[in-house]
Parts: sequence; structure tokens; C-alpha cells
Amino acid sequence: MGIPMSALQPARTAAVDEPAVVTWAEAGVSMTARWRSANGRPAPTRVEVVSDSLTADEANRMASQGIAMLWHGDFHNARQILNAMDRRVGAGKKITGTAAEKFYRHRQSRSHRARVLGLLLIPLDPGPVVPLRRAPDIREAAAEAYGEIGESSVVSLHELVGAIGAHEWRRNGVYVDALQDRIHPHYGTFFPTRSEYVDLVAAAPLPSETLAFDVGTGTGVLAAVLARRGVHRVVATDNEPRAIACAAENFRNLGVQDRAEAVLTDMFPPGRAPLVVCNPPWIPATPHSSLDSAVYDPGSRMLFRFLNGLAGHLEPGGEGWLVLSDLAEHLGLRTREDLLAAIEAAGLKVMDRLDTKPTHPKASDRDDPLFEARTAEVTSLWRLVPR
Repeated sequence: MGIPMSALQPARTAAVDEPAVVTWAEAGVSMTARWRSANGRPAPTRVEVVSDSLTADEANRMASQGIAMLWHGDFHNARQILNAMDRRVGAGKKITGTAAEKFYRHRQSRSHRARVLGLLLIPLDPGPVVPLRRAPDIREAAAEAYGEIGESSVVSLHELVGAIGAHEWRRNGVYVDALQDRIHPHYGTFFPTRSEYVDLVAAAPLPSETLAFDVGTGTGVLAAVLARRGVHRVVATDNEPRAIACAAENFRNLGVQDRAEAVLTDMFPPGRAPLVVCNPPWIPATPHSSLDSAVYDPGSRMLFRFLNGLAGHLEPGGEGWLVLSDLAEHLGLRTREDLLAAIEAAGLKVMDRLDTKPTHPKASDRDDPLFEARTAEVTSLWRLVPR
């Protein structure tokens, strides 16, 4: 079952400022629909209609040729094909080399996997609904990922499955020991599945309880921890509207909205505070999608911007807390000397450092290509003050 023919229009040439579209042939007619990608992936240029007769081997062959497959069959069968494709992508390939080479090859492998799996497409009708047999109700999940959908559209099934999973994370929440409560991440925000960095912020001695800035707040978890610890006012900033909406909702759910405020701005809010906290992306590498930006920071730009701007946003006697893993050092992507030199160049010095080892599953997974680096990893809270 495909997109209803009444909802489609013959293909036409799009203007430069028009939304991206997907075009394919159906019953001898060239059809088009709106392309949507929450990850910012470009619209596929070669699309063929497929259905339940497609095999996983045929799907992989088409994907290897860069052909996207618009599914017109049963939804559950599409999921099975997607899972079969996933099992075949990179099967049996062992990643070798130095730590840095393993990292880049691992990322290339994951990027290749995302490209291949992203070529299995699903139609969406206004609602949004999936006009396929045995399709689930995806209205809330799709709205959270793509916004309002008022026209016939096409999305990657792999991305839609991710949106459905993200909706469940948002609905159920993530329990945070330091809060004795749950954080509910929105689609596109980095959620605290690793608790060690949150525990560091919960344990470090507060220089003041009057005011704190949380730069790059994401879900708002660190700002909420500070508010729960008794800081009277916390200004949490982010440059992503989704993150600001997420943090504000979490503040309300946790009952700290009278202490914590989410502000849309790039890096620091105006003024100075006795405590400024930042947990920047830990890995200096280029994001492959918009969702990667919470993990990968090209050239450590956010890290260095925080360090360079910190002294100008601290009150006399104030502290900056830099929450950072040293995984990049073990991967050969940044050295400890680089970090210490950046701290000194910013007119700062290290007053203290709190360290902890990660406890997430990958730290003990010997099949992970980055296992050796992960076992050596230490997450630190650097207490910084002006020189």
C-alpha cells in the first residue's frame, strides 16, 4: 500500500527556496512528495518503489548502488528488511590500527551504515500517519522529530524508528541518581545515559549558592542538579531551541522552575556569576548529522570558547567547572598538554580536579573497537579560577 494517489502531484522542478522533495515513477507517472530528515540528510536522488517481495540481498544491492527504496508493502515487513540490512552492513569487518585510526574507521563504518540504512524509505500522509498495512501510530513521535506535517512526505524508516525510540525515552524518562528523579529528553537533545559526569557536579563543593550559569545545558540536567543543591538561581543556556524547550519542561517537571531558567543564546548569558558550568562535547571531530553535535566538537571549538570567555563571566572569587572526559586524549585526538595550554592561555589556573571512571556498558565491552581507550577513560570536573 503506497501513498494515496489523490494526495500526490506530478513531479515538477523545484525552486531554489522550496523544500526538498523526493521523486519517483509510479504506474508510469512521475510522482513527488516532501522530503523530511530530522538529521539534516539530503533527499535521495534515485528512488524506486518496492514492496513485500523485496529480499534483504536485493535491498543491499540497491543500496550499494545508491538507490533509495520507497516501501509500498507491509510496515512490519519493512522493519524486518531494515534489520536484515543492518546485520549485513559491515558484517565480519575487524577494525585495526592506532587508536586514532580505529576511531576514524569506526566513524566511517557508522556513517556508511547510516547511509545504507537511510535508503529504505517510508511514506507519511498528513496527520502524520504511515499509509501502510500494520503501521503503528507514529503521530507523537513524528511530530517531535519533524514538527507539523500537513502534506504528503517521505522519510527514512531508519530515522523514523529512531524517532519512535526517542519518543519512548521522552515518555518514560531517564532516572538520574543525583536528582532521585527522571529527566525527559526531547528528540535531538543529548540525554544523560552516562551518570558519572552528573555525579561529579552533584559532589563538587559549591563556591556560592546565589547564582550559576550552565552553558550548553541540553536537557537541563546539570542546571537541575545545581538548583536541587540549593543554588538560588541557575541560568541555563543553549543555542538549540529544542534543547531550551526540553530544559524548561524538565525544570517544571522537577519543580525547580522558580530557580532554573532556560535561555536561548550562544554560550554565555549576559553578566557574571560566582559559578559557571560547562559540559562541552568531548570529542574533537566533525559531526555527521545534527544529532552528532552533542558529542562531536570540530577542533574543540566549544571547549576553547568556554575557556576563553570564562574569566569575563566570573564574579570575583568565582569558579568555572569544566566537565570533560579524557577519551579524546586516549584516542590521540587531543593531548593533555593541549588542554592545559588552552587553560593557561585563557588566563585561568586549575584550583582542583575531581576524577571518576565511567561505568557505562561500553567501558567493559571487549567487542567495541574503542575498548582500550574506553577502559583508560577518566571523566573530570576541572575547578578553574582566573590567574
